[in-house]
Amino acid sequence: MSGASWNVFYMLSIENLAVSFRRDGVVTTPVRSVSFTISPGERVALVGESGCGKSLTALALVRLAPTDRAHLAGRIIFDGIDLLQASASVLQQVRGKGIAYVFQDPSASLNPVMRVGAQIEENMLTVSRSERQVRIRDLLARVGLPDPARAARAYPCELSGGQQQRVMLAMALAAHPKLLVADEPTTALDVTMQRQVLDLMDDLAAEYRMAVLLITHNLGLVAGRMDAVHVMYAGQIVESGPVVDVLKHPIHPYTRGLLAAVPRLAAPRGAALQDIPGTVPAAWDWPQGCAFAPRCAVQAVHCAATPLVVQAVDAQRSIQCHQWMSLVRREGGVS
Repeated sequence: MSGASWNVFYMLSIENLAVSFRRDGVVTTPVRSVSFTISPGERVALVGESGCGKSLTALALVRLAPTDRAHLAGRIIFDGIDLLQASASVLQQVRGKGIAYVFQDPSASLNPVMRVGAQIEENMLTVSRSERQVRIRDLLARVGLPDPARAARAYPCELSGGQQQRVMLAMALAAHPKLLVADEPTTALDVTMQRQVLDLMDDLAAEYRMAVLLITHNLGLVAGRMDAVHVMYAGQIVESGPVVDVLKHPIHPYTRGLLAAVPRLAAPRGAALQDIPGTVPAAWDWPQGCAFAPRCAVQAVHCAATPLVVQAVDAQRSIQCHQWMSLVRREGGVS
């Protein structure tokens, strides 16, 4: 879990990752001291509001823009390779074959002037052209497109948003990656299509034996789908643990706020949705201590000024919060 170093049981180990940008002589660090691991076949969620650093963390794995222009510190070990020390040619081999991505807006990720089949084909250049065409149709059928041959000839604008996202999944699967990074993959879809895409991702991950890193702002999406969850706020992971434990017994006030904001079918008709007061501060305006303190109902005088450290709740859970022990004692412990 959080903070662990790489060993044979981990496919990916991120240790004390920091992503910094310099502009006009000013350095900002929107991702700071992030650590977590992913084992082969494990399903992990990175959860938090927009602006918390989730996407930058994922992009930094293989230095996709804009992290290719950032200063990266720490370690990112994937299959025994330190990606922060890897050459451009090694990174090129890892992209797609090792780590593949599905982003939240497929219309912005797909090339509008290339046919769908040609875009998928770019990820399978090591096989013969005739074999590629068969595999393209097979992949499009596997992700649930009813007429794979027609879809392969189509331009992205001829497909619906849900169909485009299925094409993105087919592209990701083309090189048989070990890790699929899904960054808000259902944001632009309606509720029914969201469920279909997430179910499809679950099925494909099991079939292809892929690990999954799901990035989302909605804690409700991870229940029953993910194995572990890392809650991120202002560039730091503030709570980590098995999904069942974190959702059943959240400790950090921010985690509790995210859970309270998830709409519930059992809520009375007309009941107002809960939210967390305030907004995520800008990366150049984070306090020395807890960045959540200005929004926190249980903050103490020292919270914003005292630096946070990762603390173990138990063998599988960790937290960064000055008040967590008093919260647990007040509520009778964590079951």
